[in-house]
Amino acid sequence: MVTTMNATDEIKVWDPLVRIFHWALVAAFTIAYFSEHEWLALHVWSGYAVAALVAIRLVWGFIGTGHARFVDFLYSPADVFGYLKDLVALRARRYLGHSPAGGAMVVALLLSLAATSLTGMQLYAVEENKGPFAGARLESISPIASAYADDDDEHDDEHEGHDEFWEEAHEFFANFTVLLVILHLGGVALASFVHGENLPRAMVTGRKRRE
Repeated sequence: MVTTMNATDEIKVWDPLVRIFHWALVAAFTIAYFSEHEWLALHVWSGYAVAALVAIRLVWGFIGTGHARFVDFLYSPADVFGYLKDLVALRARRYLGHSPAGGAMVVALLLSLAATSLTGMQLYAVEENKGPFAGARLESISPIASAYADDDDEHDDEHEGHDEFWEEAHEFFANFTVLLVILHLGGVALASFVHGENLPRAMVTGRKRRE
């Protein structure tokens, strides 16, 4: 017989900001990823939303509620790999907040999304001369930055080189983020099975069963 979990069996884990951030980020990144070539304005503004959400989450990782703070879910590499080994063996310890692997994935996603956003803003500045980096472009950090610096006749080639560099960097981080998302979804599904709980539901309600 299936038993129904009541409120006394659960405890609040994820605060509203963490939950809103999570699902808003899912929506913003999905829109940005699939609007890249057809709807530039939508792509740009959803990209700004991703950047803003990442910035808010970084701040909340230091001043937020208990399980939202980085200090609650940052573990050593040995702990992360140990947890993954146990998870694959279907005997991983259950954590009320993020597991060691879950915490590592949070950090990896935040860094990859930040890199995707920054390279996208730089590409927007190079191609359209718009956005926060317009007029103060970061060309000096690309490997072809000074290749034509003293040759005015090669200005167009220089611009094209920067365009290609930032486009490739932006696409790399966007696709790397997608890879991380796939790994994340697989990990969530496996952890939900091993621990006998619905982790996506917990990110909606904010509640998980007590230890």
